[in-house]
Amino acid sequence: QVQLVESGGGLVQPGGSLRLSCVASGIIFNIYDMGWYRQAPGKQRDLVATITKGSNTNYADSVKGRFTISRDNAKNTVYLQMNSLKPEDTAAYYCNARKLWVGVAPNDYWGQGTQVTVSS
Repeated sequence: QVQLVESGGGLVQPGGSLRLSCVASGIIFNIYDMGWYRQAPGKQRDLVATITKGSNTNYADSVKGRFTISRDNAKNTVYLQMNSLKPEDTAAYYCNARKLWVGVAPNDYWGQGTQVTVSS
């Protein structure tokens, strides 16, 4: 059974920092591309950052220079370091694991989400 378990969310003041973690089980972690997405109330789920199995990274324009995604394959964990947080970063943050296959549908798994609230 595949599980992605996020942690590290919470309430933080504007300008503060948080580090999200996502521990994966039930998959061969080092062959999966990993990502963080977020969803604010009443809005669609949007990409925040992704990291490939080869550790290439990609960021949404809104978080470039403030957020950093990383992975530790030995711990089956992906991280999201969030600095200089803004109220508009408030959302539920979801971990994603994705593996593309040739000729068949991709494997696509999601965590349960962790809430990040940026407010004074």
